[in-house]
Amino acid sequence: MTSTRFTAACVQMRSGRDVLKNRDDAVALVREAAAQGAHFAQTPEMTSLVCRDRAELFDKVGPEAQDPVLAALREVAREKGIVVQIGSIAVKEGDKVANRAFLIGQDGDIIASYDKIHLYDVDLPNGESWRESATYTGGASAVAAETPWGYLGMTICYDVRFAALYKALADNGASFLSAPAAFTRQTGEAHWHVLHRARAIETGSFMISAAQGGLHEDGRETYGHSVIIDPWGRVLAEGGTEPGVFLAEIDTALVTDVRGRIPTLKNARPFKVEVVPIIETDRAASA
Repeated sequence: MTSTRFTAACVQMRSGRDVLKNRDDAVALVREAAAQGAHFAQTPEMTSLVCRDRAELFDKVGPEAQDPVLAALREVAREKGIVVQIGSIAVKEGDKVANRAFLIGQDGDIIASYDKIHLYDVDLPNGESWRESATYTGGASAVAAETPWGYLGMTICYDVRFAALYKALADNGASFLSAPAAFTRQTGEAHWHVLHRARAIETGSFMISAAQGGLHEDGRETYGHSVIIDPWGRVLAEGGTEPGVFLAEIDTALVTDVRGRIPTLKNARPFKVEVVPIIETDRAASA
């Protein structure tokens, strides 16, 4: 019988340019989460390496089978008997890199992986410019993975701005959703909380998102504020900008309750969009 209750932990980090140090930091924080009673621990996007220089990134990452962070966190999951979600690591794929998340079971086996679908290609008002598509290859499949407590919808960072992805995951059985991130400070201050609360409320799901936070070695500044939000949009746990572990009790029975009270998924209907242009004769008549 599937249990509906568990303790979730967001592991907030400030990953730098040293993969092995990042590995050790992640291992220590996941162990701390387990010591505090977590059954599920999630690390942020780019757990293994935060590095803006493309040549350095390619020099320091390798194929999935050789990644030291993945290997270490699989061992911690097995050692502590907890489910671990790696928010993402960089994995070499030909002449590009995949921004790949992993869900690891209590036995240390990989349950599922997910490649970030939406790539962050933006120019911000403060002069920051990001072109993830120059380095990363985008994923093509959404992933809802089974855990001991129900299905987890796996997404990453910029994905959180695309509401249809979360509706699709919820429609396919996800009771809790995740968008582990390395949000910039500027966009995080403006949109992090409202986007996460909206995705939770729209789908009647929990949102669990660990984040990078603070000023990194490569000069970028990330927002932090790892959050766990319930299906009613209430913030159950939240970090600041410092690394740490933030826990909340999750009862997925609340998903059934909220979706029953406000059945947006059930009430959604297909529709078409009619684009109505101004008719030239009407424009002339009004002149």
